[in-house]
Amino acid sequence: MLFLAFSMGPDRYLIDVHQIEEVLPYIDVKVLPGAPTGVVGLVSYNGIPIPLIDVTLLALGRPSERLLSTRIVVTRYPAHDGEQRLLGLIAERVTDTLERDPTDFAPFGLEPGTPPYLGPVASDGSEIIQWVKVEALLSEEIRTSLLRQAAIGDQ
Repeated sequence: MLFLAFSMGPDRYLIDVHQIEEVLPYIDVKVLPGAPTGVVGLVSYNGIPIPLIDVTLLALGRPSERLLSTRIVVTRYPAHDGEQRLLGLIAERVTDTLERDPTDFAPFGLEPGTPPYLGPVASDGSEIIQWVKVEALLSEEIRTSLLRQAAIGDQ
């Protein structure tokens, strides 16, 4: 299975490439004042406004650094109606892909309060890598609100 690797702080994380529509350079963002933590705004993707989440802000409470390797990862996010919506993720140090067998990953003993998007882990040499579950990134409230807005923009 092929994964896109990125970083949050010193740690590496992975997203299944089958959930990715496209990887874009960091582009201008339409800010959404008063948005929930992690939601930074909207970007235009092929003329369609899509919601943008900063994964580092969501997970660590600080915005992603504006590095040459900071990217917007356009993902396909499942909606309640069975359709998929586009969701942009700002991620740091998006520099490579990694091929791993899904059986290499193991649960790490979820503690209460651990974000549901943090999936199983695997060893990659001397470091631990973690699989991020895109479909679990948003709380129910944020998902309903953002994806309803995105669906309106699709019409």
